[in-house]
This record gives sequence, structure tokens and C-alpha cells, in this order.
Amino acid sequence: LCERAGVINIAIEGHLLAGAFLSAVVASLTGNLWAGLIAAPLAGLLVAMLLALFTIKYFVDQIIVGVVLNVLVIGVTGFLYGRLLVPYQDTWNSPGTFAPYKIPLLGDIPVLGPVLFNQSVIVYLMYVVVIVVHIALFKTRYGLRVRAVGEHPAAADTVGIRVNVVRARNVLIGGLVAGLGGAFFTLGSVGAFGKEMTAGKGFIALAAMIFGRWTPLGALAAALLFGFADNLQSVLSIIGTPIPSEFMLMAPYLATIFAVAGLVGRSRPPAADGIPYRKG
Repeated sequence: LCERAGVINIAIEGHLLAGAFLSAVVASLTGNLWAGLIAAPLAGLLVAMLLALFTIKYFVDQIIVGVVLNVLVIGVTGFLYGRLLVPYQDTWNSPGTFAPYKIPLLGDIPVLGPVLFNQSVIVYLMYVVVIVVHIALFKTRYGLRVRAVGEHPAAADTVGIRVNVVRARNVLIGGLVAGLGGAFFTLGSVGAFGKEMTAGKGFIALAAMIFGRWTPLGALAAALLFGFADNLQSVLSIIGTPIPSEFMLMAPYLATIFAVAGLVGRSRPPAADGIPYRKG
């Protein structure tokens, strides 16, 4: 969503971590998992507002802003974790998790059924979001405008498209989606917030997008590949493989590096990606 409009979003890690934090806190305080799930994209939106403000309105370098936002979110959530969530865990950090729901028939498919169709509601929301975003970007007038802004903003401006408005809108929508993804770490998996619990998954998500050639369906396929590598190291550790655990922990990150460096050398990002647009 961001890069198709010409904005590089390095702050995905920050979106995820903010979503994970606020979803856990809101769900704990309200005793309602759905309230936490609604809060998660709002946390991602707050980070996205800062990203849009500095990169689109004030033309600050997008890479620098993304890195700073990541550090900011890590610092704020780490501070609040130590001051609130640890000493008052029962009140602030005990949200619980969504129970998995098996989809009839699809969940009975051998091998793939339990993996894809016996999951929490957050995973099913992910399927919906991927499909909706793919259709919006490649099958609608809105998507045509977004891709025009990302490829040739000056030409888009000449036909009346408000380039920076389109970019800001897409950054905000991207923040909502990434914040929703952050809820999986707490409400969909662990059941509590942990300091820096996203552990670089935001950068793996960025690599998945590149590996998927800047398409939602391609990014989903790449994310499944990286997720397989991540889960493989856990399984091999449990069964007692002689490979040192430190090397096993490297597996998902090595898969990411090899995929991006070796398999997508000929892929091309949007032409105006990362280039601020100054009208006139």
C-alpha cells in the first residue's frame, strides 16, 4: 500500500509492535478481546500519521523517519512495559488469546487444512485483507491512481490526481493493516505483551513484500515461505537435531536474505518509490 504509492515504509516493525502493545493493554483493561483487536489498527494508524507527516508534508528522508519511528516505538513500549505491564500484569497484561476456529470441510483437507483453516480470527482477517487490497490495487480506479502516483507522480498530477493526498491516504491505510497484524503476536499467539516481541518480523515483512514483487498475493506467498523457515527451526530444536540452536534461530533471517538477494534481483520497485513529490 505504501510503496505502490511511492512511500518506503521501514517502520513496519513499529506498526506491529504498537499494535501488539495496545491490543494487549486494551483487551486486558476491558476484558474483551474484540476491543483489543479494534485497538491494534488504531495503534498502527498513530505511527502511520507520524510517518505521513514527516515524509509527505515535510519531505524528511523516508528511510531515516522509518528507522526513528521503530526506535521510538521500541522505546515507548519498553518503558511502559517495565513501568506498568510487569508490576501490574494481571490488570494491564493478561488479555488471553482468540481460540482457533476450524472451518468446516476446508479444515479437513490433508496437510493444508489444519495449517490454513484451523486458525484464530486474526488469520482469517488476514486472508480477507490480502484479497481486498489486491483487488483494490489492481482491479479498481483507486488502484490505478495509486499505481500512477507511485510510478510517475508528475504525470498523475497533470491529470488532476492529488499526489500527496493519495500517498498520505495509503500510508494511513497501510498503518491500519500493519497494526492489525501486530495483534496476532498478543491476541493470536502469546496471550501477553513482551518487550520487543516482534523480533524483527517487520523487516521480514518488508522482505516478503519485495520477494512478492510488490503485490499482496505475492507477499502472502513469500510470508508463508519465511514462516515455514521460522517454524522449521522450532520443530528441529524440539526433536533434538545436532545443529547448534544459534544457527537454528538464524533460519528465517537467512531465508529472507537469500530470497531477497538471490531471487528478486530482476524485480523492479515502483519508479517513484522513496522520492518525495514537490508540486511545481
